[in-house]
Amino acid sequence: MKPSLGNRAASQSSCAASLALSLALAITGCNSSSTPPPDTMPPTAPTGLTTTAFSDTQINVAWTASTDNVGVTGYRVERCTGANCANFAQIATPTTTTFNDTGLTPSTSYSYRVRATDAAGNLSPFSSTSSATSSKDTTPPSMPTNLATTVVSSSQINLSWTASTDDVAVTAYNVQRCQGAACSNFAPIGAPTTSTTFNDTGLTASTSYSYRVDATDAAGNLSPFSATAIASTPAPGPISVSISPKQGGITTSQTLPMTATVNNDLGSAGVIWTKTGGTFTNLTTTSVSFSATTAGPFTITATSNADNTKSASITIGVTDLTGVVTYHNNPSRDGANIKEYALTTSNVNSTSFGKLFSCAVDGEVFAQPLWVPNLAIGGGTHNVIFVATQNDSVYAFDADAKPCHQYWQKSFLSAGVTAVPFGDTQTNDINKKIGITGTPVIDLAGKTLYVVAKTKEGTANYHQRLHALNLADGTDKVAAADITSTITVSGSGDTGDSSVGCTSTSGNVPFCPLREHQRPGLALVGGIVYVSWASHGDNQPYHGWIMGFNASTLALVSKFNDSPDGREGGIWMAGGAPAIDSSNNLYVITGNGDFNANSASAPNQDYGDSFLQLSSTLAVTDYFTPSNQGSLDGADLDLGSGGAVVLVDLPAPAPHQHLLIGGGKGSSFNGEVFVLDRTNLGKFNANTNNIVQTFALGGGIFSTAAFWQNTLYMAGVGQPLMAFSLNTSSSLFNTPAGSQSSHSYQFPGATPSVSSAGVSPAAAGTGIVWALDTNATSAPNASGTDGPSVLYAYDATNLNTQLYRSDTTAGSANAAGNAVKFCVPTIANGKVYVGTQTELTVFGLLP
Repeated sequence: MKPSLGNRAASQSSCAASLALSLALAITGCNSSSTPPPDTMPPTAPTGLTTTAFSDTQINVAWTASTDNVGVTGYRVERCTGANCANFAQIATPTTTTFNDTGLTPSTSYSYRVRATDAAGNLSPFSSTSSATSSKDTTPPSMPTNLATTVVSSSQINLSWTASTDDVAVTAYNVQRCQGAACSNFAPIGAPTTSTTFNDTGLTASTSYSYRVDATDAAGNLSPFSATAIASTPAPGPISVSISPKQGGITTSQTLPMTATVNNDLGSAGVIWTKTGGTFTNLTTTSVSFSATTAGPFTITATSNADNTKSASITIGVTDLTGVVTYHNNPSRDGANIKEYALTTSNVNSTSFGKLFSCAVDGEVFAQPLWVPNLAIGGGTHNVIFVATQNDSVYAFDADAKPCHQYWQKSFLSAGVTAVPFGDTQTNDINKKIGITGTPVIDLAGKTLYVVAKTKEGTANYHQRLHALNLADGTDKVAAADITSTITVSGSGDTGDSSVGCTSTSGNVPFCPLREHQRPGLALVGGIVYVSWASHGDNQPYHGWIMGFNASTLALVSKFNDSPDGREGGIWMAGGAPAIDSSNNLYVITGNGDFNANSASAPNQDYGDSFLQLSSTLAVTDYFTPSNQGSLDGADLDLGSGGAVVLVDLPAPAPHQHLLIGGGKGSSFNGEVFVLDRTNLGKFNANTNNIVQTFALGGGIFSTAAFWQNTLYMAGVGQPLMAFSLNTSSSLFNTPAGSQSSHSYQFPGATPSVSSAGVSPAAAGTGIVWALDTNATSAPNASGTDGPSVLYAYDATNLNTQLYRSDTTAGSANAAGNAVKFCVPTIANGKVYVGTQTELTVFGLLP
């Protein structure tokens, strides 16, 4: 039994050994760090070997690339010498598929073969053998043909010809020239060229030149000369100089590039630049950049270096205008920009002034566009024009870029939030959409734009919100102020209208967001934003409201209702903003409504058809109401259809040194103008008006006047634009008008603006009155048909002189977009900005 036990043990030992070996092999096979097998596969043999005798000492060799399972790293070129030679020796190791073998013995046979190698050192089989004999290239190129000349100027002739051919390759062409009729003393000109054209410059005028061309190859073989071509330079033309742009305007922080062109400039001598002020940079004989840190007109002159009697000059207006940031230019609403140095009475005409570009918008533009210079926006510093629309959008456009460039658009609409359909107001005084109507106001120091947007947010759910937008990106700086019916004043006039979501308790008059029309422009003074309202049509209930909001927080800080115990008294002013004097008093004019302010006892706080002076806290500090207020109210002849204007203070001994003017529809719609003393407006007297002066325009006033150089500019309905000079000794305006336009302005008349380069005497020749004819609209009282807003420009010293009128046909080159009533042009930095139904139209000096 033992032997069998021994065999069993041996068998078990053998099985264990086998198992151990299998495990070892398995583990080894799974080891990830094992070395891959070596690359032993050679590349394929190169094919297509060719040899070309380039010269008597050079043969060029080329072949088709080999392939390899990993990659070919290079080639080995071998050569032997003599016919039928076999003693090849390696001469080069190129990495490309060509090799130029140089330094050979002339007239000698050479044979070549090539093989490839890879990174592992594997060598391919040799290519087939190719042989060539080094021999000198003695074949010249063919003759150039079709030599032609083109006379460019009195100092330049251009040549062209048809290329030569060669058994190897043409390497260059040589151009020769001789001067004079029947000349033969040709000489090379310029360096050899590989092109088949040559421009011969610096020639003498009125001279005959003959040309011929030959070709050469690498071996120096020269072709026969081409046929001779002859041309003569003409007599020199007169030198003339021009500058581009021809005119323009920049701010004190902008730079204007300019170029000069000199016609018949022999030798391209260019120009020398001179200026009457400012700074030149990047100066060359053909271009320069101009800037100035002080405002004013500057003359830039380019004088020909070739003929210093020839020159060109342009005038660039540089402005330091800080901005047009509120309705009608400034808080006094006089409509004057006296820092306009680019636009003058000599360059505003149909030849040098016109439409530059336009910027599309999403709704009608009732608000005046506002202009801010040198704003950090869009990754740079730019002049920006801000535009608000009735579709509740505010846009920031580059004020100068053509084509139009938009930096941002802020829309106050969203899902379920729309502009108010005009039908909801039960009138069509605005007959499309109602969103943003009143002109915003901008705080330059805080870089903030304040604007009121009107929205519909469900059935009978209307809102008006005051927003404070960041000028740089249009974002809200703080939460918008929601102006709702929770805002009330004490009074017995009404308790609102539940049908439009506006109610209050007895004895409290609520603000109704749908009924109240935020038509006037916003005002900003003393850190308070003032917002005013009238109505849509005469749909009741409504009142004239003014509210003051903290400019930083938008918290409501003051409120005023001009008819709390009665009705109406809307503050319309045709879009005009409250005027503000140096003591921060506000001035507005109210429309039809109840009046009882002259009563010695309450109720006595209703101010229909009145001029109001209010403190910064919106307390009435003075007023004037015409003696015929009752008849004005009864006949719907609103005093407040026009805006108020605060005039500049007059020096002593003027009997009234602080004047205020305004006007409305007037008795019998005759457009009465009232001149008041701001220190004593006159209050109410049933028998007489205790005021400085009154006079009639002849047609109702739905506009704000402009005042410049002691002259008042106004345009009533159906009347021309008129200029009334102010006698500073008597504080009275001279009537009738000293001058007037030939064009009459139908409804709604026009709110003019004035631009000039300072005041007299510096302003001589620069005063321009601008006005828009906006009668071409389907809105009530106008023409009934939509058409272009028409821009007019007049000499401010004589309105009989019309300087410019834009096109009246839609789609014409110089036509603005379709008109919007009460629109006011904005003039700044050589441009005029006009809001229309679908676009911002930009006029200016043509480049």
